[in-house]
Formats: sequence, C-alpha cells, structure tokens
Amino acid sequence: MFKFKVMVLAVSTVFLTACGTPQQTTNDTATGVNRQQRFSISSEALNAEAEKAYSEVIAEARTKKVLDTNPAMVARVKRITNNLIAKAPAIRPDAAKWPWEVHVITVDEQNAWCMPHGKMAIYSGLITKLKLTDAEIAQVMAHEISHALREHSREQVSRQQTTGLFASVLGAVGQAYGISGANDIASIGADIGFNLPFSRTHETEADLLGMELAARAGYNPDAAITLWDKMLASDGAGTPEFLSSHPDPANRKATLQANANKVRALYNASAKK
Repeated sequence: MFKFKVMVLAVSTVFLTACGTPQQTTNDTATGVNRQQRFSISSEALNAEAEKAYSEVIAEARTKKVLDTNPAMVARVKRITNNLIAKAPAIRPDAAKWPWEVHVITVDEQNAWCMPHGKMAIYSGLITKLKLTDAEIAQVMAHEISHALREHSREQVSRQQTTGLFASVLGAVGQAYGISGANDIASIGADIGFNLPFSRTHETEADLLGMELAARAGYNPDAAITLWDKMLASDGAGTPEFLSSHPDPANRKATLQANANKVRALYNASAKK
C-alpha cells in the first residue's frame, strides 16, 4: 500500500540461485487470491535482513522519542493487530510461529507497513488525521500483513534479480518499508534512496486478502470502503503515502466494494462469537 525503500546488504546473505518452480504462499481464499509465485531468494535470508532493518528503525524512533509515546493509542493498535494475527494462520498456517511485533511511531506522516515475518509499525498521523475507527485501522494493518503473508517483498526482489534491473545492487533487500518523511526516520542503514513500490497485482492482492483477514477477525468489510473515502478526501490536503505510487484509488475502492460480499459470511460468523 505504501512506498518502500531498498537497502544495500550483502549479496552472499540474500540471493540464491534462481528457482523456476512456482509456489503458492497462502491457502486458497474467499476472495480468490491464489496466484502462484516465483522466488530467487530464500525467505530465511530476507527475514533475517528485515529483522536487522526493523531493529534499526525502532532504535532510531526510540532515540528520537517518537516510539510508542501514546499508551492508549499503542494499546488500541496492539489489540487490533493481535486480533488479526490470531486469524492469519487461516490464510497462511506457518504465520502462527512468526515473531510478530507492532509499534506506533509518533509522526504526522500517514503511513503503515509490515516487513517480512510480521514486523509492523503504524504512524500516529494516519490514525489522527483520518480519524480512523478500529475497523478502519484493522483494514490498514490487514492490508500490510497480507503483503507479508504473500511474501510480496521477496517476490519483488526476486523479480529485480531475474530481470537484471538494479544489477549493481543485487544484495539489496527490497522494501525497507515506508520510513520516509518526518523526523528523518528514513535514515537507516545503507539506504540508497530509490523507491520500489509494490506492483498493481500485489496491491490488489493485499487489498482483497486484507479485507478477508479483517473479516475473519470480526471487522466489517465495509470499513475498507470508508477507509478509502477518507483517504480520497484527504488528498486535497496533501496526498497520503498510500496514494502516491499505487493503482488508481477509485478503482481500488470499486474492487473492494465488488468483493465485500465474498467475505461477509466470514465477518458475520466472527461477529457472532
């Protein structure tokens, strides 16, 4: 959903021999997200590098005194994300063993992200400026979690290696995750300063799978629509990170509207518990 940066890291720790065997990272889903993917790097290598990057981001936020500064907001975000995490194994069974973690970074920027293996952050500006409800926060975080469940970062880096793009940085770990803007939170590691946004296919998958994950966790799928209404309305005051590098927002909203009923039964079943 958001822009991501690429960090230069050791080739030997990340890239493996390209493998042509297609894989399906997640179970078949109600929203039909079942595309097979090809990878040329291991999830273990990417997860290890994501862990390092996340540690640096969190350490810098702590140093700048912008990490988890609002206890009520942190508790709210953790409650919502814990509900989502509890349902993630229904989509990807091994997610039950991921080292999930979430923090709130107090900056005005409207952004959120989930690194490989479940390392998350949401920026306070997103919640406060858009006045997000719990269900809308769930849609944001479920979208980001879906990128991780589908290993879109790993796929994106694999594509860059396979096509020969960015050949001089084959050791790069893609998606150092939207840490740009206020308070220079972006200045981590060896950031080389170019953006690698997810593809339109990835965004559509994360939109649909995120709506399904949120429904499984008891959050109304219609919140995905109201979230986009708020994001579109905020565009006049400065385009949020969501809207700057991704598919047409109106089309994304229409796709979510067209698919909401596919997960309605999951939401109703969860809401009754």
